[in-house]
Amino acid sequence: MHTAIGPFTLEFWKEGRTHERRSGLRGTVPEFGEVVLTAPLPLKHTPGSVVSEVRGPSIPTAVFETRGIHTEATDLPTLNGSTLRVGDAMVHLRRNRFGLTLRARALHFRYGGDHYRLRAVSRKRFVLTRRAGDEDPGVALTAKQSGLGGGRKLVVRTTGRAVAADIALVALFAGVDRAPLTRGGAVRAALGRSARLLAESQA
Repeated sequence: MHTAIGPFTLEFWKEGRTHERRSGLRGTVPEFGEVVLTAPLPLKHTPGSVVSEVRGPSIPTAVFETRGIHTEATDLPTLNGSTLRVGDAMVHLRRNRFGLTLRARALHFRYGGDHYRLRAVSRKRFVLTRRAGDEDPGVALTAKQSGLGGGRKLVVRTTGRAVAADIALVALFAGVDRAPLTRGGAVRAALGRSARLLAESQA
């Protein structure tokens, strides 16, 4: 069902200790109820990968997973070597790693017959767009992350009428390292991972 919704906010939460610690963002979205992002899931339950997950009673469960040696140097799943699952569907991701503009570097995918695009505005802001169809005007969800530590939050503003998958996806991408969507972010992320892997190899 397509629904017009107002701005909503997801706020930081944390529970548990050490290897069982869980944290992320959660809040209530008008018409869609509670939304909980866990980013990442405890490594004890996801050996060899880094996984973020979104759940809620009125939205499909969405999972973003990254595998590979580079996961040892990141706290969130990245766009490299990743898979996206929404409900029971595996979603194919594509992007131009060599794009010169933010629009050219955007992430594209298709779910449930709808075409989506994830575009960075800045390091803390991104826009998730579902393309308009014959009988659907589409939707744009603009998300802004702010705060540090326990004061972190995500504010989302919606233009158009959203469906449950839109809500799950915009929340999920708040728990993904989106640095590759900008040229500068991609360079900084690569250098940071290299330095961290080097430090861990010498420890």
